[in-house]
Amino acid sequence: MICIITHVQHIKNKNHYYGYGPYIREMNIWLNHVDEVILVAPLIEDELNPIYEKYNHSNLHFYQVQEFTISSLSNIFKTLIRLPKVFFQVYKAMAQSDHIHLRCPGNIGLIGAIVQILFPNKQKTAKYAGNWDPKSKQPWSYRLQKWILSNTFLTRNMQVLVYGEWEGTSKNIKSFFTATYSEEEMERLGVVETRRLGEEIMFLFVGTLSKGKQPLYVIQLVEELYKRGKNVILELYGEGSLRKELELYITQNNLESIISLKGNHSRETVLKAYQSSHFLILPSKSEGWPKVVAEAMFWGCVPIASPVSCVSYMMGNGSRGVILQEELNQDVDQIEAVISKQEVYQKMASEGQTWSRQFTTDKFEAEIKKLLRG
Repeated sequence: MICIITHVQHIKNKNHYYGYGPYIREMNIWLNHVDEVILVAPLIEDELNPIYEKYNHSNLHFYQVQEFTISSLSNIFKTLIRLPKVFFQVYKAMAQSDHIHLRCPGNIGLIGAIVQILFPNKQKTAKYAGNWDPKSKQPWSYRLQKWILSNTFLTRNMQVLVYGEWEGTSKNIKSFFTATYSEEEMERLGVVETRRLGEEIMFLFVGTLSKGKQPLYVIQLVEELYKRGKNVILELYGEGSLRKELELYITQNNLESIISLKGNHSRETVLKAYQSSHFLILPSKSEGWPKVVAEAMFWGCVPIASPVSCVSYMMGNGSRGVILQEELNQDVDQIEAVISKQEVYQKMASEGQTWSRQFTTDKFEAEIKKLLRG
C-alpha cells in the first residue's frame, strides 16, 4: 500500500477523484504498480473542466485535509486550530502504508516531511516539483522542506526526486525528469516537420494566468514584435487571476486581432497548438521541470523561456531555445534574430525535438518501477 501526501486540490464526482491533469497523469503511472492507495489531500467543491482528470485505480482511499496558510494573523490562528487534525490524518495514513510518497513543495508536503521522520524504516520517496537550486530565493517553508528532505539523519530510507543536478547535495537526492508523451504516441504522430517562418508567425503560452508565469510580459513581447512590423499571432491557453487584467490590456492597446485568450482546454487541443505554433513563451519566475517547455520541443515548437531551475539545461544553454533576459527590447532583439534566419530556427527546433524525445512516459514508468521496488 502506498500513501500519497499532496497539496493538490481534488474534486469528487460520481465516486471518482479528479485533480490537475498533468499531476494526475503522472500519479496514474505510479499507481499502475501498487495494489492499494491512501490519498491525503484537500477536497474542494468545484465544476470539472478540461484540465481535470481522474485517478485510474480501483482501490483508492481518500483522507481529506483542510488547506491552510500563514499569510495573515487571522490565517495563522485558523491554521493553529487545523494543524492537529492535519498532522493526525497524515500520521494515520503513513502508519497504514508500506510506501510513503510526498509531493513537495507545499504546506501539506511540509507536514508530510515532518511526520515522515517518525517512520525511519518505511520505504519513502518525495517528488520535489519546484526549483531545487540552493541559490534561488524561495519562501522559508520551501527552504525548510528542502532542508528536512536532504538531512539524512532526519530523513531515512527516502529517495528525493529533484530537477537538475546541483553541487553539494546529499546522497538521497536523485536527479530526475518528467514526461508527457509515450513512445506509441511518438511513433503514431511521427516527427513534426519544422515550420517555415512565413508570413504569419505563431506564438503560444500554456500555463496559469498568474503573476508567477508573467503572461503580461508574453503579451508585451509579441506586441513589440508587432510594432516592429512582424506578422505575429499569440494564443494563451490557461486560466487564472490575471485574466481580466490581460483582457483590459489587450483591449486598451488594440491587440484583439493578434492576441487571444483561449482559456482551459484538453490535452489534445494543446497538443495541436504545439504542433502548429512556431514558438512557446514562458517567462516564469519559478519552475522545476516545466513540462510545457519539454512538450513544446517534443513537437518542434521552439521555447522562449526564463533561465530558472534547470530550464537552461533543458534548452541546451540557448542551442534549443531562446533564453530570456527579462529586458523587453533585448529579448525582442533575440527573438527577431531567430525569426530572421530560417536555418537558425530550424536547427533549434530539430535539436529540441531530438533532445525532448528521450523523455517518454515509457522511460518514466521504468524508473518509477525501480523506485517502488526500493
